[in-house]
Amino acid sequence: MRYVLGFDGGGTKTDCVLMDETGAILARARSGPSNPSRVPLDLAYATLLEAMDNALESAGKSATDVAGVCGAIAGAGLATALPEFYRRLQLKFPKAKIFPDTDLRMALTATGEPPSLVVIAGTGSAVIGRDITGRLAREGGLGPVLGDPGSAYDIGRKAMILCLSQYSPGENSYLGNEIRDAFKCNWIELQAQIRTNPDAVLPKIFPIVAKAANEGDQSARGLLRSAAEELAGFVECVVERLHLRNESFFLAKTGGVFNRSVHLDDRFDELVRKIAPRARTGALPRPVEEFAAQCAVDCLDSPVRKVES
Repeated sequence: MRYVLGFDGGGTKTDCVLMDETGAILARARSGPSNPSRVPLDLAYATLLEAMDNALESAGKSATDVAGVCGAIAGAGLATALPEFYRRLQLKFPKAKIFPDTDLRMALTATGEPPSLVVIAGTGSAVIGRDITGRLAREGGLGPVLGDPGSAYDIGRKAMILCLSQYSPGENSYLGNEIRDAFKCNWIELQAQIRTNPDAVLPKIFPIVAKAANEGDQSARGLLRSAAEELAGFVECVVERLHLRNESFFLAKTGGVFNRSVHLDDRFDELVRKIAPRARTGALPRPVEEFAAQCAVDCLDSPVRKVES
């Protein structure tokens, strides 16, 4: 029996599955962020390896049992890190065929046949699509400095700006109190944490915003509606570029920003219906790490092309 590993590495977490060549999943594991555009490359690789080792250990397997490794790495294209991930994974799994790719390309492939679009809204955000000829278009995915509108990071950042602007004249907002209670510190201490390590703080504010919105807080609802509009703006750009406005296509939504509050989800779906009335929206057919593992299984008996920069 041959075994493969599939993974989905993001800015907050890394998910990994161990699968045998029949398609049966033997183990699952999760570790921290492995996006090399947000954490140092060595740390990103170590985190990815942690998830893989944990999955192997759970099933009583070792690196020498692995015949294929395939998965998505957020930020790898931005950081030009794919060749280095390939090299290190090949050293770790000398008997395996290695297929690392970006999260955008892997998720788009997971949608099935073109035309299709994927909206990724997690720690970062981006939209990628392809038409029936296979032509690609994308928007976003530029990272926190140049902007990831509609992402958990960006929602957290805007929530902090809003709450600090309210706090300055001495006002106490419901959302602000919820954020301070969650982090168990005052605004000065929280700002210091953000300046030291924004990725460790800002994405964690998003669930607080979603909860506050669900409980009726109008400022939180406004933040989520604004995020939905920014994500829909990305979709509109890609739809226009691929001439899909009047076409039927599948639009997949993935990432931790979705399915947390109807105030974001419903607004996003409403805008998509206006942009592309014939689009079908939904989740990816299966999680990226499972799709990646199945790809590795399918490629076990195929020739391998080395990953280039």
